[in-house]
Amino acid sequence: MVMACRVINKRRHMGLQQLSSFAETGRTFLGPLKSSKFIIDEECHESVLISSTVRLLESLDLSSAVGQLLNEAVQAQNNTYRTGTSTLLFLVGAWSSAVEECLHLGVPISVIVSVMSEGLKFCSEEVVSLQVPVHNIFDCMDSTKTFPQLETFSVSLCPFLQVPSDTDLIEEEHGLRDVASQTLTISNISGRLLKSSEFFKPQAKVEADKNTSRTLKNSLLADTCCRKSIVIHSRHFNGTDNTEWVSKPDGFQEHVTATLKTYRCNDLVELAVGLSHGDHSSMKLVEEAVQLQYQNACVQQGNCIKPFMFDISRICTCCLPGLPETSSCVCPGYVTVVSVSNTPVIKELQNQPLRVVLIEGDLTENYRHLGFNKSVNIKTALTSMELQEDSSEELWANHVLQVLIQFNVNLVLVQGNVSERLIEKFLNSKQLVIGSVNGSVMQAFAEAAGAVQVAYITQVNEDCVGNGVCVTFWRSSPLDVVDGNNRIAILLKTEGINLVTAVLTNPVTAQMQTKEDRFWTCAYRLYYALKEEKVFLGGGAVEFLCLSCLQILAEQSLKKENHACSGWLHNTSSWLASSLAIYRPTVLKFLANGWQKYLSTLLYNTAHYSSEFEASTYIQHHLQNATDSGSPSSYILNEYSKLNSRILNSDISNKLEQIPRVYDVVTPKIEAWRRALDLVLLVLQTDSEIITGHGHTQINSQELTGFLFL
Repeated sequence: MVMACRVINKRRHMGLQQLSSFAETGRTFLGPLKSSKFIIDEECHESVLISSTVRLLESLDLSSAVGQLLNEAVQAQNNTYRTGTSTLLFLVGAWSSAVEECLHLGVPISVIVSVMSEGLKFCSEEVVSLQVPVHNIFDCMDSTKTFPQLETFSVSLCPFLQVPSDTDLIEEEHGLRDVASQTLTISNISGRLLKSSEFFKPQAKVEADKNTSRTLKNSLLADTCCRKSIVIHSRHFNGTDNTEWVSKPDGFQEHVTATLKTYRCNDLVELAVGLSHGDHSSMKLVEEAVQLQYQNACVQQGNCIKPFMFDISRICTCCLPGLPETSSCVCPGYVTVVSVSNTPVIKELQNQPLRVVLIEGDLTENYRHLGFNKSVNIKTALTSMELQEDSSEELWANHVLQVLIQFNVNLVLVQGNVSERLIEKFLNSKQLVIGSVNGSVMQAFAEAAGAVQVAYITQVNEDCVGNGVCVTFWRSSPLDVVDGNNRIAILLKTEGINLVTAVLTNPVTAQMQTKEDRFWTCAYRLYYALKEEKVFLGGGAVEFLCLSCLQILAEQSLKKENHACSGWLHNTSSWLASSLAIYRPTVLKFLANGWQKYLSTLLYNTAHYSSEFEASTYIQHHLQNATDSGSPSSYILNEYSKLNSRILNSDISNKLEQIPRVYDVVTPKIEAWRRALDLVLLVLQTDSEIITGHGHTQINSQELTGFLFL
């Protein structure tokens, strides 16, 4: 797939235009309601359905230097966090356009780099006020009981960024039921009514489980106990006075009200719902995997004396295309697929403890471990020309079987590839070998079965062999789970193994990769939330705060500009020293425009707005409200407080379709911002040095003078 068509203006910055063009291809991936794309291979004409930035870039022509830099940034984000890549790609495009506009207005490159870096750092500090502590998630959990099931909820943005709705339509939809118990209406500056329970239309609606409803209600009731508390985790709030002005760097002042509530999350169901971002089926599997890990830890440690930590490295996936989605589940142990030809072997070995050998490299005759140096001055001479070419491998395969028989080994797990000749011999000898096993899986079996991983079969001895592993078919009827490649699913497990497999099924093969990607995205969101013990209030709240604060900062910097210009006019030799203050408002404005585009596209992708312009206008109304309030962060937190307050006054019933909070992980989001801006500024400076040279990065005095007087 080639890059999206776009006219490149050679008189403007080529690299930035290329970044914008790449980013344009992924706009529909922003937000929970992603629009998937079909990617068709021109050679084999096979197609796959994608809905992620990573899979998109795999299909684009990234042979250019800019394309390679973009791919490296996205891959680095994905390999570390498995989330935030769509945000990264979009902001790359938005801020590339912003930098282009700055260059068009004659802003020096050094100023663009300095002010944009300063602005993003400022945003990263401001959003601390929207962090929610995540503590004691597992303290009150009974290890003998299952977790409440994750429900299907509507996904919403922050309360003040809701889709307009008509109360008459609401009453008709709910059959004139108690609308107050279903929705919260708040007024914006245009006087329209907003329904906060449905920013995004739900994919499915199910009756709320009684246990979960009770859990969420208790969570909401607990919040009222903290309603008079201040936001102690924010450096912007002071508990000595009810109202005050807090000074910030660069003259930024924020009006603070100390009656805001403190948000906290200490319930796994609430956290999982908030981090699912509409993908409830994937998050349900992740939640069940956490449950199995927790129960196993309690069994091993004795009622979880030590604090439980979710170990994402001990989760693996097994994809089975062709099966209905209802077959997806999580299992303790290791589920994998093997050739159907292994069916007689598995029937022979099931229901009995097996001895296992773990090979950490390839199980082939020519394999040598990493760092192996082949001896020099040794030559092999054939004594007979009739010796077959494959006789060496045949002798080696026979030796492998002799070693395994000597130690009564029935099962071999190999981290790398397995010799085809050896696989054939294993079938005949009623032994099972499984290749391409993940390193974490190998380690889990080593710990549970008491085995020691070895590099070569010749290193196997009695101390290396593990015991007590069981193998069986994943389903009681194995022919029901044969995939298109004539493979069958089996389950390996042993007592006490710290390993969970998520079995992912989908009737459409083209959607299988997307399903696996979404599972890992949900898993890593929950993992980082539990690891960092904090999350952001999500749904666009963080980006809205960045937009609000940057606009206020730009306005305050603009007031300083006249003083800077006056000093420059009296001393023309100091114009470079003054340029930072002169151009700061302009650069901050364009940096803020990136957040504006982000939120506008997020709203537009919900299909509730006819254009991004309409969505942008809607955001601008709330932006004015936040600015007028004197404290954007207080404005956002107060709106969340109103949401819960209205629900609590509405007599929640057990069958209510609850309105959950939306959460975002902290570090992955901040890192996506940083990587996006770093990439844009890198392309900006590199292209400038190569194409124009250092001498042209400065604007001459006449050009600057004309710009100032205009």
